[in-house]
Amino acid sequence: MYKRVRLTDTVEVPPRHLADVSPDLVKRLLQDKLEGRMDENAGSVVSVVDVHDIGTGAVLPNRPGVYYEAEFDALTFDPEMQEVVDGEVVEVVNFGAFVGIGPVDGLLHVSQIAEEYLAYDEENQQLASRDSNRVLSVGDSVRARIVTKSIDERNPRDSKIGLTAKQPGLGKHEWLEQDRKRRAQQGQAGD
Repeated sequence: MYKRVRLTDTVEVPPRHLADVSPDLVKRLLQDKLEGRMDENAGSVVSVVDVHDIGTGAVLPNRPGVYYEAEFDALTFDPEMQEVVDGEVVEVVNFGAFVGIGPVDGLLHVSQIAEEYLAYDEENQQLASRDSNRVLSVGDSVRARIVTKSIDERNPRDSKIGLTAKQPGLGKHEWLEQDRKRRAQQGQAGD
């Protein structure tokens, strides 16, 4: 889930910029420091939006810069357990598909994609069903639910998010649309 949150952090202003300490400068320094980083409480910092307050600078021994504590708003992405998300398949492997959901990827394990068996087609980088001829490939849009979450603050790319699409209303968008049309036709035939 995307959120706008109020955060506080310390930023180092290099000596060459001490004459022009401003909200714009502090915002740029905070963006360089925080964007793309993961925080266990706030989630992944997507963007530093507004700087509200810049504290008094502090000098540390043997350090050339001046350190300012700043209060600011940031746009974050914090995936929540059981949240339904839409994403795009970014990679298909023999054990499932990685789905881009915001700034992180979630794993949609092959056992969590559909009720039927999906075989890995390495040549075409896709998962395919022999029964229904359904195929999941890179670039496909998917709706899934977050079922596991393990956030690694030090290495955000090592964070693990597990997804499932084995429930009504979840799956590849194209399959969902096909299912809706089939139900509508069945409903009209029963009238």
